[in-house]
Amino acid sequence: MSAVAVASLSLTATACGGGSGGDPNTVTIWSSIDQPVQDGLKKALEAKIKAGGDKITIKWQKVENINQLIITKIQSGDTPDIALVPQPGVVTQMNKLGAIKPLDSAVDMSSLQSSMMPGTLDAGTIDGKLYGLLVSANVKGLVFYNKKDWAKKGYDASSVTDFASLEALAAKMKANGDTPWCFGIESDTATGWPATDWLETLVMKQAGADAYNSWVSHDTPFDDAVVKSAGQEMEKLLFGSGDVLGGIKSATSTNFGDAGTPMFDSPAKCEMLVQGSFITGFFPDTVTSDLDANVGVFGFPPATAGGENPVEGGGDLLTMLNDSSQVKKVVGYLSETDIGNDAAPSSSFFSPHKDFDTSLYPNQVTKDEADYAYNSSSFLFDGSDSMPAEVGTGSFWKEMTAWISGQEDLDTALKNVQDSWPSS
Repeated sequence: MSAVAVASLSLTATACGGGSGGDPNTVTIWSSIDQPVQDGLKKALEAKIKAGGDKITIKWQKVENINQLIITKIQSGDTPDIALVPQPGVVTQMNKLGAIKPLDSAVDMSSLQSSMMPGTLDAGTIDGKLYGLLVSANVKGLVFYNKKDWAKKGYDASSVTDFASLEALAAKMKANGDTPWCFGIESDTATGWPATDWLETLVMKQAGADAYNSWVSHDTPFDDAVVKSAGQEMEKLLFGSGDVLGGIKSATSTNFGDAGTPMFDSPAKCEMLVQGSFITGFFPDTVTSDLDANVGVFGFPPATAGGENPVEGGGDLLTMLNDSSQVKKVVGYLSETDIGNDAAPSSSFFSPHKDFDTSLYPNQVTKDEADYAYNSSSFLFDGSDSMPAEVGTGSFWKEMTAWISGQEDLDTALKNVQDSWPSS
């Protein structure tokens, strides 16, 4: 699940109006991205417009819960020229409504194919045409730890090269009297989504990108053996006595944003937290005041050392609802690698372009995240964000919660999600 979606679940859409108001030189953009990211992207965009000699005015509006808002506005005929949406499933829905235009003629496809992280273009491609282009990304399946605590105890992130070595590290921690995992899945009406991220990461690491995509698109049943195997690995890591702070069942009442806080207690109460790149914003101020001194991060390892190593992520996909020449120019500018140059140093912006200048990122933690993502075998979009809403933000969240709370076993949870998949 995207950080934007998490933040806006309980918010009411506040935007009104849309379109360029009849002025062909005004291009309207809607997004729900963080304000500092939006400000940086807009600054770079306006600089490109000025340098190109274009007479274009940008009206960029931050709206809440754009996933729901944009569909409502499409149905009422009141839309922006460009919308950045955080779910591929919404892009598909917008396309079914006939509301968006292919981006292929507005961007340099050959340049994007060499610049973008492998797999990112696939997230917005429908029937061979690009309808959604990732502009701002986030990375998931990251393992965060207390750098000072690990240095004192002799735990070594570089030793983790596969599932076996991760299991061995966790066993060593338990033998030393430490609790390996911080884990929380409570998120108000969205409770369960961190568990879906865990399972998705394990599916892709064990079975590979093709099998993961087949599962997300439901060409492979939800309760297939590849998913069950990932769930069994999750049980091996998290469900044993002493694996999770407070025990696995406590995760259902531990808020995802608070789950990592005990990692920075003295002494540390848990040693590792698997989360997305956005989670550092939830760490205590005493930690974030000097992030690089306090926080270490590495990517969840492949199942076997040197094997296929995809990364899970999400982000904001650009869609074009008006294909005027002015709008196409703006789309072209937003597709360029350096569009994030102003946003990166002063915000949570993460570029989907693997040739982005990583020296612009504000800290080593983000640079390490980028090193992991840009060197992965492929970037795979968050599965629950890509599935039908009844599943991705419905039964998947619910059944993972029931499994973790001990109300159901793994087989039952997976079968229930499979049975909930819409027939069309």
